[in-house]
Amino acid sequence: MMQAPVGDDVFKEDPTVNELEAEVARLFGKESALFFPSGTMANQTGIKIHTDPGDQLICDKYAHVYNYEGGGVSFNSGVSCKLVDGHRGMMTAEQVESAINPPDFYHSPLTSLVCIENTTNKGGGACWEFQELQRIKSICEEHRLSYHLDGARLWNALVVKKESPKQYGELFDTISVCLSKGLGCPVGSVLVGSKAAIDKALRIRKIFGGGMRQAGYLAAAAIYALDYHLDRLADDHRKAAEIGEVLQGLDYIKKVEPIETNIIIFEINENRFTAEEFLSKLKAKNIHIIGMGQGKLRIVTHLDYTDGMHVKFLEILQKL
Repeated sequence: MMQAPVGDDVFKEDPTVNELEAEVARLFGKESALFFPSGTMANQTGIKIHTDPGDQLICDKYAHVYNYEGGGVSFNSGVSCKLVDGHRGMMTAEQVESAINPPDFYHSPLTSLVCIENTTNKGGGACWEFQELQRIKSICEEHRLSYHLDGARLWNALVVKKESPKQYGELFDTISVCLSKGLGCPVGSVLVGSKAAIDKALRIRKIFGGGMRQAGYLAAAAIYALDYHLDRLADDHRKAAEIGEVLQGLDYIKKVEPIETNIIIFEINENRFTAEEFLSKLKAKNIHIIGMGQGKLRIVTHLDYTDGMHVKFLEILQKL
């Protein structure tokens, strides 16, 4: 990272950032790409590109853009969300079509965008079926709606489903991909799209305060990760499956959601101890996981969760 040639990315003069953007655009078969400090900012920019104030976007009720981006859809773009009651964060083409407001009925918001999240965070790392995404694309084309993908964990889905970035690039108008999750980078996400969309994104990023100067040090980590860290995502998926298998065999676990990638969502049998007590027991052993509320807990495997940690964690779970 510290050997990277850098410049001023605010003026698009950082050669390493430019190299990263060109590489991600090439991977997805898109004209252009833009580096962002966070996935939330990349998503919020994608939404602002495709909408006007007063519009409405369609997303699943579990969607990150609705639940975990600080109300940015309304604050940044003046847009509301039509929530769909899908399955594990995934909705069907029929549900999307039924959620579209009649464009000539000016009493309701104008539907202008459909947002997809793959893999789904709240859905436990679930992967979409590509055929369903294609069916939703047809609905978008029929109703002249834009199509944005929150691909924070798209790399995980690509590995599991043996799909290619270009398949997604052909389908979506804009895609955000995160570099700081499974790929292990310290900072960053990239938004890809047409040249016109990314030219507009550059201005929006400036408005959001997302321009960084010598960002090439961060982009260098991303380039390395794309070269060396994609295939190793399968290790995270294997470890997650093994954790899930152990959890399912424990009498203090009430339920484990299906595991497809690197996220495990489960519930404690509170006849034994509460979720808070479980978190405290783990914390006492310097193991930190997330409580999601409503009794649900979440574990995510990642680059820094080593084989040694994995063996020790499984032993601790079985001895609690």
